[in-house]
Amino acid sequence: MDLRFVSLPSEEEALDAYSQSVIAVAERLSPSVANVRLRRGGGSAVVITPDGFMLTSAHVVARTRGGRTSFVDGRELEFEVVGSDPLSDLAVLRVGDESELASAELGDSEGLRVGQLVVAIGNPHGFTGSVTAGVVSALGRSLPTRSGANVRIVDNVIQTDAALNPGNSGGALADGRGRVVGINTAVAGVGLGLAVPINAATRRIIGALMSEGRFRRAYLGIAGGPRPLPPRLARKLGRTAGVEVVEVVEGGPADRAGLRPEDLIVELDGTPIEGMDELQRVVVSELIGRAVRARVVREGRERELELVPAELDG
Repeated sequence: MDLRFVSLPSEEEALDAYSQSVIAVAERLSPSVANVRLRRGGGSAVVITPDGFMLTSAHVVARTRGGRTSFVDGRELEFEVVGSDPLSDLAVLRVGDESELASAELGDSEGLRVGQLVVAIGNPHGFTGSVTAGVVSALGRSLPTRSGANVRIVDNVIQTDAALNPGNSGGALADGRGRVVGINTAVAGVGLGLAVPINAATRRIIGALMSEGRFRRAYLGIAGGPRPLPPRLARKLGRTAGVEVVEVVEGGPADRAGLRPEDLIVELDGTPIEGMDELQRVVVSELIGRAVRARVVREGRERELELVPAELDG
């Protein structure tokens, strides 16, 4: 039997390969990342179309209608806020008529794996075009967001150890091919940064913000949380949990439909409900004003109620 010896890359060669990957992403993406400058504070934004639409974090532009942006090539352009959605922490800006901007390619965070190389580009403390690199530390994190009295959980948030600092918010988190897979949104600690994912759900939000200036959400008018199903019901339904109604907003859609505290929602509009994340995904704009069936368990008995979701006032 012939033995074959394979030479492994030296430490210098491996480091060079890593460096080349980061350099390639930085060179490709840096021209697409803007420094957002406001009267108080600032952040970053990513150009997503050549005609000047940019994506950023909603909290970066929360109290302004416009401002100035600057790019690594020295250009400074005025921007206006086209639309903002605090409940996903995403906002769309647009700069005035200018020559074409270098637009970034949006990727898909669903393909990410823990340990994968990611590169963050933004403007920490106002230092334009700063690049940091790291890995995907974890996937599927949750991020609570608030708009007035409304609270929502952003699902599938990306956790990374790429260094993030104030001013990185709204900047790009990119994969090794330079595709934007997340928008940096928060620093939860040293070596612990969070990014809103670019996926099918957030693409819908981005599209709505670009075309309509807002993203519509359906509203049930309940506060709830996960609760295990009774063993008999769990066997019957083939799942282990539902959403317990903790509070019903007076005069809201759930109240008008007859939902009560301690009711256990196990299905809505034909979709099984095991937790608040499933309920949140089902309650979309298409349900606004449409009668839907809610399957609930009350005092150990199943029943069906008909409710008509309203539009959430953002």
